[in-house]
Amino acid sequence: MPKKSRSSPEINAGSMADIAFLLLIFFLVTTTIDTDKGIAIKLPPMPEENQPQEDLKLKERNVLKILVNSYDQLLVDGELTSIKDLKRKTKEFIDNPAGDPTLAETPMKAVISLKNDRGTSYNTYIQVHNELKAAYNELRNAMANAKFGKPFDKLNKEQTEEIQNYYRQVISEAEPENIGGTN
Repeated sequence: MPKKSRSSPEINAGSMADIAFLLLIFFLVTTTIDTDKGIAIKLPPMPEENQPQEDLKLKERNVLKILVNSYDQLLVDGELTSIKDLKRKTKEFIDNPAGDPTLAETPMKAVISLKNDRGTSYNTYIQVHNELKAAYNELRNAMANAKFGKPFDKLNKEQTEEIQNYYRQVISEAEPENIGGTN
């Protein structure tokens, strides 16, 4: 007797495409995609076109030069400095309480020039930025308490603008280079 061949029942594949489509939609709707936000830095306004070139030049004493090499070493005006001392030095440079002729003439003319090596670690980069911002925040808060009797974050819009105009946060960041010995 010949053997009967059994045919297996066919699966209806017509609804498979619908199920795959619904799963795809489900995953697209429920999945969140994190985006890197980076560091928010407000750029200064562009100088006016008819402004004389002499007005755009900076005096050497009004620029605090900060250099971070690939070994995460910090040089402030050519002097090896630790990150924990950066805020103090920055505040002293900006405010110049003793009238030192090597520091900024006024807080409104102070410029921080920051240059990093391509090999600088991201952690050090962030720490330097945090210390610079903390220096400005402390100076602004001290002025707000002295002038208005309340902390900077409790001031109204006009008072906030007055202090921000006096302690303008001007940080000039140069393009990173290979300056520290490693690539």
